[in-house]
Amino acid sequence: MTSSTEPRDDTLEHFEAHGAPPLPASNESGWVEHEGARIWYASYGSGAPVVLLHGGLGHSGNWGYQIPPLLDAGYRVVAIDSRGHGQSTRDTRPYKYELMASDVLAVMDSLTLERAAMVGWSDGACVAMVLGLVAPERVAGVFFFGCNMDPSGTKAFMGTPVIDRCFSRHRQDYARISATPDDFDAFVAAVSEMMRTEPNYAAHDLALIRVPVQIVHSEHDEFIKPEHADYLARSIPGAELTVLSGVSHFAPLQRPALFNQAMLAFIQRALL
Repeated sequence: MTSSTEPRDDTLEHFEAHGAPPLPASNESGWVEHEGARIWYASYGSGAPVVLLHGGLGHSGNWGYQIPPLLDAGYRVVAIDSRGHGQSTRDTRPYKYELMASDVLAVMDSLTLERAAMVGWSDGACVAMVLGLVAPERVAGVFFFGCNMDPSGTKAFMGTPVIDRCFSRHRQDYARISATPDDFDAFVAAVSEMMRTEPNYAAHDLALIRVPVQIVHSEHDEFIKPEHADYLARSIPGAELTVLSGVSHFAPLQRPALFNQAMLAFIQRALL
C-alpha cells in the first residue's frame, strides 16, 4: 500500500490481510424481508441516491474505498448485501440475477427511494443492468463494472495469486458476518452455478435499455473478455466504454482513486 491518500494494492495482499477500510457510520441500517430472504442494507449521508451492488461472493464492506468519496461529493449512498451474501440471508431457491434485482427494488421501496444511480461490480453490475432493463423508471444510470450479460462473455477460469487472495478474504468475511458461517463452500457452489449459466441477455434485449450506461472494463480483467465489454457498449443505446489501465477485476480495491474518478464522473452526469 502507498500513502493513505492514494492507496494501491495491486496484489491484494493488504486486502487479504485486512479487508477494505471499515465503512463509515450509517444513518440507518437493517434488513428488508423479501421473497424468502432478509436483505441487509445500510444508508449513508443525504442527497441524490447512489446504490452500491457488490460482486459475487463479496459483501458491502468491499466498498470501503468508495463510500467516503461519494459522501464527500454530496450523495446519499445505499449499500446492499445481495441475498445469501454478507449479512443477507437466502432461501433454498437457486441464485438468479432477476431475483436479486427484485431484492434491490424491495430495499428502495422500504427506503422510499424513487430513483437512484446504480454502481455495480461484477455480479452486482449484472443486477444493476437487469434493473435498468426491467425498472428503468427507478434507475438514473448504470455504472457497469467487470461483468458479462451472456455466458459467452467470460474467459476460461485460470486461478492467480490475486484471485486466491480475494477468495481467502471472502472466506474469512463469510465466516465472520454470515448468518450461516459454516456454509461457505455450499455458498460458493451455488453462486458459481449462477455465474456459469447466467445471465442470458441477447443483443436485442440490450437494445431495449434506455437508461444511461457506462461499461467499465479493466485492462487485466481475469474473468471478462474485452471484446464482450466492447460488444455491450455497442449494443446498448448511448452506452459508453471506459477501460481502466493497469488494473484487474479488483480495481476498486487495487487502485481506488482510478476507479472512483470514473465512477464519480458517471454519477455526476447520470444525476444531473
